[in-house]
Amino acid sequence: MFAKAFRVKSNTAIKGSDRRKLRADVTAAFPALGTDQVSELVPGKEEFNTVKLYAHRGDAVTVYVSGGNPILFELEKNLYPTVYTLWSYPDLLPTFTTWPLVLEKLVGGADLMLPGLVVPPAGLPQVQRGDLCAIALVGNRAPVAIGVAAMSTAEMLTSGLKGRGFSVLHTYQDHLWRSGDKSSPPSIAPLALDPLDLSEEKGSVQADPTLQEDMRRLTLEGEEEESGEVQQMYEEKSLSEASEDPSPGGLNPDPTDSRTLQEQMDELLQRCFLQALKCRVKKADLPLLTSTFLGSHMFSCWYGSPEGRQLDIKKSSYRKLSKFLQQMQQEHIIQVKELSKGVESIVAVDWKHPRITSFVIPEPSPTSQTIQEGSREQPYHPPDIKSLYCVPASMTLLFQESGHKKGSILEGAEVRAIIISYAKKNDLVDADNKNLVKLDPVLCDCILEKNEQHTVMKLPWDSLLTRCLEKLQPAYQVTFPGQEPIVKKGKICPIDITLAQRASNKKVTVVRNLEAYGLDPCLVAAILQQRCQASTTVTPAPGAKDSLQVQIQGNQVHHLSWLLLEEYQLPRKYVQGLEKAPRPGKKK
Repeated sequence: MFAKAFRVKSNTAIKGSDRRKLRADVTAAFPALGTDQVSELVPGKEEFNTVKLYAHRGDAVTVYVSGGNPILFELEKNLYPTVYTLWSYPDLLPTFTTWPLVLEKLVGGADLMLPGLVVPPAGLPQVQRGDLCAIALVGNRAPVAIGVAAMSTAEMLTSGLKGRGFSVLHTYQDHLWRSGDKSSPPSIAPLALDPLDLSEEKGSVQADPTLQEDMRRLTLEGEEEESGEVQQMYEEKSLSEASEDPSPGGLNPDPTDSRTLQEQMDELLQRCFLQALKCRVKKADLPLLTSTFLGSHMFSCWYGSPEGRQLDIKKSSYRKLSKFLQQMQQEHIIQVKELSKGVESIVAVDWKHPRITSFVIPEPSPTSQTIQEGSREQPYHPPDIKSLYCVPASMTLLFQESGHKKGSILEGAEVRAIIISYAKKNDLVDADNKNLVKLDPVLCDCILEKNEQHTVMKLPWDSLLTRCLEKLQPAYQVTFPGQEPIVKKGKICPIDITLAQRASNKKVTVVRNLEAYGLDPCLVAAILQQRCQASTTVTPAPGAKDSLQVQIQGNQVHHLSWLLLEEYQLPRKYVQGLEKAPRPGKKK
């Protein structure tokens, strides 16, 4: 609906009575939202505007804008949330998952076809025809599109996942999104549930095993074969990862251990908690947000587990971090307070508590070290990159004597040899000064500017060769170990590292152009997630067809510098943005 620019009819501030009516409409349309959440969505005193517009197809739409971002839009008396709202309330609508490459088509105005869906192990969400649904990408629960189901879940499965699945109304990167602050989707980890819980879940439909196998061969209808191959590559990657980790949550229980999975996770949770307090948290760090304590300290300690187990609080008897920390507070190990509304922090730690003083730090096992280093079937070797030159039409006369034509690819040494040979063959070397070359009409036309045509008669050798190389079009050759060289025109784009601000003024690190150097963005994201202990997402790179970007929470330039320069041994000149690393001594 907003794939093309719309025409604004009016933009007015909303009155108090209209705000109250809108809150009632939001509550009726989205009963999952509580009273406080509705009040946050439709604030009472902050700036709140109503924008009436006409979409490019002539539809009359009312958009509600809060804080500069469109949060809701109304079409034919029906309310719909925007992606900005769904990023704050990702579970507001039933969410279906698709591949990153599909997003580009949705932004262009296409509907989502069923072959583009990814069927999770739990099956598809249960919806009816006409239900409003959210669409997210693999690896990130933050919705990127809103659409209306064209058929029920049962009909989708009966059809073999063929045909049109959703009529898409609004997407990330469309013109409605552009009318806001143009922020990118936040990183929201997918829900991790036990298979046992999923089988008993009422709101899910179990996918037929044969149907899931057929999904590996399905491609988005109307897409080129190349996109289908990329999609299949992603699916096979996820399937292979699942086969390598047969136990839920990445926990590898000891077969000789008679304890239940929940009891083993409780023990690991206690161990990571004590190890984090004993080894990582200092008095100067207090007060410490409980979320930071979990993400930056406790998660870094599960590598020390002798069994290489992965910490997952949802699989413990506590289920939530807050309940576990309440228990630790009752044992007088820590003190937790709510310093601001809804945000808890650890304000005190009793480091002399017997449980902390008697805790023995486990030695890292070979399994845990393997997990830390990441897994690659073959070690990465950087490609050999060679700068080349392409003959343009304006330089054809100069190179045709040596047998080259427009579009010929040459190395720098070949270009120099051809220029020297041309000058000597045509007696252009100055007899009085061998360091100078006389310019004939061909050289004048090829390397001189228009204002120099009648003033410059001779040039030194180095100036002549430099000018000639500058006039040629750039090209490059990339050779990966054991593969044939790949030659492309233009300059190779360096790996680009940038910092961006997201919601709540949080920083994220964005990495682009990894594919040009033979690096898998998904693998890089997985390694960085373990190294940085921060959430990562892989999304389509804006403005780059079939290219992906990796986004990591926080300023992680130091980790990227280590990975790209030390681990992967890439030349420094092919990585830009390393100067954005945080400076020591300026911790905030």
